[in-house]
Amino acid sequence: MEDFSQKAADYFKSGYNCAQAVFLTFASHYGFDEKTALKVSSSFGGGMGRLREVCGAVSSMFALAGLQRGYTSPSDDIAKAEHYKFIQHLANEFKAEYGTIICRELMSLPRKIDNPTPEKRTEEYYKVRPCEHFVRTAAEIVEREILKQGCENSPVEENSNCDE
Repeated sequence: MEDFSQKAADYFKSGYNCAQAVFLTFASHYGFDEKTALKVSSSFGGGMGRLREVCGAVSSMFALAGLQRGYTSPSDDIAKAEHYKFIQHLANEFKAEYGTIICRELMSLPRKIDNPTPEKRTEEYYKVRPCEHFVRTAAEIVEREILKQGCENSPVEENSNCDE
């Protein structure tokens, strides 16, 4: 059995941002090649481009939920509500562990727009950054709530992975 949590942590420790680490871990399950997966998720690192808003690991978790159980009809209010309910459930799973999904709060940073230049990934960087834990937790939630439960209790729509 694949250890998704470890795989995500390894991607993070190899230099990928938190969002890329989580998204890339599951990308092949949704037909994404590595380059596309990395590009799609690259903007979400550092809480959306280092703005320190929603944690990138959580953002990728939400994107993967959309790929698995998302809705496609703009007029299907029931499917939309069910999907948002599921996204809120995922957020609450993460919050149960850390109390928030906001990057700056997770990292205990002051409220300000952060410098867009990422810090160099050094041994010291990894010692003080809690992000590896967030990446691991997001991967565990994806595995438990999205992959293992699949489409159970989700609206089945045309062209959705739930049809497969």
